[in-house]
Amino acid sequence: MLGIVPCLDIQEGKVVKGVQFADLAVMGDPLERAQRYAEQGADMLAMLDITATVEGRETFYDLVSAVRERISMPLLVGGGLKDIEGMRRVRTSGADLFSVGSRAVEDPELIAEAARIFGSEHVVVAVDATWDEEVGTWVVVIRGGRQKTPHRALDFAKLMEEKGAGMILLTSMDQDGRRDGYDLPLTQAVAQAVDIPVIASGGAGRIEHFIELERHTKARYALAASVFHRGELTVDAIKQALRTAS
Repeated sequence: MLGIVPCLDIQEGKVVKGVQFADLAVMGDPLERAQRYAEQGADMLAMLDITATVEGRETFYDLVSAVRERISMPLLVGGGLKDIEGMRRVRTSGADLFSVGSRAVEDPELIAEAARIFGSEHVVVAVDATWDEEVGTWVVVIRGGRQKTPHRALDFAKLMEEKGAGMILLTSMDQDGRRDGYDLPLTQAVAQAVDIPVIASGGAGRIEHFIELERHTKARYALAASVFHRGELTVDAIKQALRTAS
């Protein structure tokens, strides 16, 4: 069954959520949210420091440690990780997995080095993608969606798998925060292109969206944020719906 991953987008120590990577609103305290989602039976918790790369600073190690003390489920942390030392520190702080986005595009060999040092099972590459009419496919964007790259999303995901990534965190910038469903064509295209697990992100708004994702793609996990933060859905309700639909 599809794994459910609540996501805490963090800015200045608070949980925030926006639309298409912009217009961020404060949604609560990360420690309280982490504990709530653990109690609901989440399969993994994602914590993403969404402005660390843009602001040129390191990620939030103290907050990672505090969250780790509250939960026992796998913890995925990303944002601002640009070298092996940063990855080592975030692992020491309590992250089971770490996610690398912009730096993976700029230096693919960093992923190969990370896989050798920490093991592929701990290395996640965050692929943020948007549809590009000029090239007729999805391309990778970096730096919080502020910079479009020439990399085609499918080719880049395959390259990251070759370099040793153990998982792809795939976010549709086009669907992010819109709450009208995951980007099923993008997710299925990437999930078919690689053999490693894909976490689908961007667009969840109703229980039906999780059912559609499981039925129509090979994604292994569904990441969502605002539907959980606003209390509109719970992890256990989604899991029950998935069991009923299967």
